[in-house]
Amino acid sequence: MKTVYRLLFGLHLFVGIGAVFGGLAAILDPKTPLGITTDALKNSPFTDFLIPGMILFSVIGLGNIISAVTLWLKSGFQGYISSVFGMALVIWIVVQCIMLNSVVFLHVLYFLIGLVEVALSTVILFEQRLFPMNFIHEYFTHVKRDLKN
Repeated sequence: MKTVYRLLFGLHLFVGIGAVFGGLAAILDPKTPLGITTDALKNSPFTDFLIPGMILFSVIGLGNIISAVTLWLKSGFQGYISSVFGMALVIWIVVQCIMLNSVVFLHVLYFLIGLVEVALSTVILFEQRLFPMNFIHEYFTHVKRDLKN
């Protein structure tokens, strides 16, 4: 279990730090953050990168850093928090691919990282027997007991 916590902590920290810097770049230079022109936004509702940068900075960046901190502090809600921000990353990547009308290696990489965050969070929820995993655990306990009888 220690490996699950450490891996999830590392992933949240990695994503969080990258998203904070990427979001900050878009906030400080919304017309050409990190050399990306606004031409990339032609299929999106945005004219520049300010709003996406704010979302990237706050939700994906700070959210994943908060998730890492809750793991480090061993919060009772860490499974839920990690699940939420793992899913937020997955949704962010899907929406980004749709809006940019492209898929590149980094999209695939971060999409997979988000899925791994969700999977590891599910392991934590199951281990702590928190909702909804407590119902799944009870169900399989009863099924196993019934099969023995």
